[in-house]
Amino acid sequence: MPDFNKLQTRLQYTFKDLGLLKQSMVHRSYINEHPDFPLGHNERLEFLGDAVLEIVVTEHLYLTFPDKPEGELTDWRASLVNAKILSEISKDLNLEDCLFLSKGEAKDADSKARQYILANAIEALIGAIYLDGGIEAAKPFIHREIINHLDYILANQLYMDPKSRFQEKSQEIYSITPHYKILDESGPDHAKNFTVGLYIDEEQIAVGHGSSKHEAQVDAAASGLKVKTW
Repeated sequence: MPDFNKLQTRLQYTFKDLGLLKQSMVHRSYINEHPDFPLGHNERLEFLGDAVLEIVVTEHLYLTFPDKPEGELTDWRASLVNAKILSEISKDLNLEDCLFLSKGEAKDADSKARQYILANAIEALIGAIYLDGGIEAAKPFIHREIINHLDYILANQLYMDPKSRFQEKSQEIYSITPHYKILDESGPDHAKNFTVGLYIDEEQIAVGHGSSKHEAQVDAAASGLKVKTW
């Protein structure tokens, strides 16, 4: 059984309802193998925690950088809440030691799926802290464990472009890598105009335009992020 007292020490937060903390660590695969387990899986907590994380990060960026445009702040926010960063933070907190996983998932420690499990676990944990202690408890945790990475990300220009953000979302939600198709190409060689479609499987998500294929793809991905509700 995981040591949740040690985990609470690492989190610098003590739960009033320890069941919320435990449930945040329960992956669906564990429930499939242990249908009589008294707690449910963590996906609803993850859903809540994702929203809490986004509003706290967004508020911080909005208040801290009043002169930055929406597009830049969106990229910075994405850099803080993407699966790679969140999974690394989960490892730093040793959440992996407290996860309830199926035997198969437990063995597959280095897979891409494990990265998403860890990222989802920290979102579920944020949801649990929010339910247990409100935004007053969730906000300090998010600032301490996640937002404090922002300076490093900005200093090293690690924030994600629209293509990377859309690809990560598509892989996370659908396990599919999006692809692009040139729909139209016009103009002389020195002043080309490209129209590109963005697709998940055969579904066209958005269309982009640009003076190069890459520029049109980035434009399509930026449009896709606005229109896709996931």
